[in-house]
Amino acid sequence: MIVALTEEDMALATYIHDAPIVSSYNDRIRPLLDTVDRLRHLKIMQEGIQLPTIVVVGDQSSGKSSVLESLAGISLPRGQGICTRVPLIMRLQNHPNPQPQLSLEFNGKVVPTDEQHIADSISSATEEIAGKGKAISNTPLTLIVKKNGVPDLTMVDLPGITRVPVHGQPEDIYEQISKTIMEYITPEESIILNVLSAGVDFSTCESIRMSQRVDKSGQRTLAVVTKADKSPEGLMEKVTADDVNIGLGYVCVRNRIGEESYEEARAEEATLFETHPHLSKINKSIVGIPVLAERLMKIQATIIVKCLPEIVRKINEKLNGHVEELNKMPKHLTSMAEAMSTFMQILGSAKESLRKILLQGEFDEYPDAADMHCTARLAEMLNKFSEELQSVKSKNMFLEDEMRVLEETKAIGLPNFLPKAAFLTLLQTKVKEISTIPFGCVEKMWLYIENIVVGVLLQRCDNYPQLVPSTRRAAQNLIAKKKQQSFDWMKDVVEMEKLSDYTCNPDYTASWNRLMSEQEAFMVQVKSRSPYATSSRFGEYVYLGHLHGLDGVVKEAFDLKMRMTAYWDIVLRRLVDNMGLHMLFRIQKLVSKEMQGEIITELIGPQGNGLERMLEESLSVSDKREKLKKSIKLLKEANDVVSNIIDRVVD
Repeated sequence: MIVALTEEDMALATYIHDAPIVSSYNDRIRPLLDTVDRLRHLKIMQEGIQLPTIVVVGDQSSGKSSVLESLAGISLPRGQGICTRVPLIMRLQNHPNPQPQLSLEFNGKVVPTDEQHIADSISSATEEIAGKGKAISNTPLTLIVKKNGVPDLTMVDLPGITRVPVHGQPEDIYEQISKTIMEYITPEESIILNVLSAGVDFSTCESIRMSQRVDKSGQRTLAVVTKADKSPEGLMEKVTADDVNIGLGYVCVRNRIGEESYEEARAEEATLFETHPHLSKINKSIVGIPVLAERLMKIQATIIVKCLPEIVRKINEKLNGHVEELNKMPKHLTSMAEAMSTFMQILGSAKESLRKILLQGEFDEYPDAADMHCTARLAEMLNKFSEELQSVKSKNMFLEDEMRVLEETKAIGLPNFLPKAAFLTLLQTKVKEISTIPFGCVEKMWLYIENIVVGVLLQRCDNYPQLVPSTRRAAQNLIAKKKQQSFDWMKDVVEMEKLSDYTCNPDYTASWNRLMSEQEAFMVQVKSRSPYATSSRFGEYVYLGHLHGLDGVVKEAFDLKMRMTAYWDIVLRRLVDNMGLHMLFRIQKLVSKEMQGEIITELIGPQGNGLERMLEESLSVSDKREKLKKSIKLLKEANDVVSNIIDRVVD
């Protein structure tokens, strides 16, 4: 049902015949509207701050232009098809001067005009904005009307909705118009003035469907029913039933006909709703252009008062944010001394971050970036390295390798002595089997370190992109050198392990004795020709079939295997331990000294001109700086505008 009318609304009926369109209510609205209009003129909406706006929508030929003409007391362009091809911001201002003042604002210029030429002026401005023909544009055109007797209102008139393109219109004209309308009516700050023709079924109007998509409750929608004189039958029932949920109610009006003056049209309208057998039954508080003007001014004032505190908050929030962002931007360097100082600060900051994440295990700068928790990731790589080394096993049967080596290294001499050559040959074979794994670990670790070092350096150079190529190149060259040094070192380590068997670690003897304690039981199983034996180190089912009848060599082979097993554990631990210590040592030298020297040489050495390039601010940075400065200037001006009115609104 239609919303209940207030006593103030009902009082309109007592003077509807004689009341001017405006009243003293304008004096209270004007300061608020001036504030919003000044904000709109500043283009504050480009900063993402929505302004209270009355948006006029309607299907094509709904009488939208006639309603606006009656409110403004001027003639708008008429013709076939779409007359409004750009958003037309109409700023109406009651003006005591008997001589009207009209002007258009678009494309950064102001074009004065008058009542006689206003329609042609709007058409010419529209062609300049949207081009000749029948295409539409989202670029707004502002019409300022200062005239005695007009209501203080600011409205945005949008192109009428049409589904079928006519000659000269783009095929997607409906989609273009719909997109423009939705952009204007979607914000909660928008009041939708939906213009409906009395002769149509309201529920089938495309403008109603659009407004219902963004304002389901109808609390932001006011309907104007035009051409009441053309379709009077049943109109009262339609606006009373409110089948389309118009929360702000209806106002029924009569369109100006032919050459009627606006005063004559108002008089005819008042007579129509007073004397017509059907229309006279409609409550006088919802009929006539004066009622519409009064209703719009009150709605406009209400929405402005409601939204202004939030607008002020958003202006201050964005202003503070932009100022903070501008202050964080890099200083525009003007001398080599400033460039050198800034460059050393960047290097120092990068060194400190790398020291924390690569050496000290502190990652407070990157709490949620697991890849930057470097000490943990490097430890994982070492653990993986150890697991890969441990996973390499002989593919031959138990003691087969040892017996083969003993056979090939036997010589003329005393029995019961294990040949030195047998142990060394077996050791060299095992080292060769795992020799590629350490180099793979070195490759992975330095690749990871390169990504970390380059990432941190480039992050610190973010404000000076001209440093990025030299810094990246220096870091990558240095890492390549360090990686090669690690390869050379690992090559020596592998060769040393092949060269001889040595350890002073007491674990070797303890482990060998523990393993040899099972020899006697093992030999019993072999002599009894048992198919399997149990070993605490090698599993519950060690196959023995190939050892039957070889008791003497099996005993020696068992001893050799246990010696190698005990020693091999030490070799693998030694490889992992040395890898960890080596990498920590190399990283420490890289971060503490070598990185800075390499970057300085690259940047300011004989072939470098990085510091000079720092004085050349990049286009993206300068554009961002200028954009922020313009936004700050705009927001400060907007803040000045609202500061003069907000106290009165709050009070």
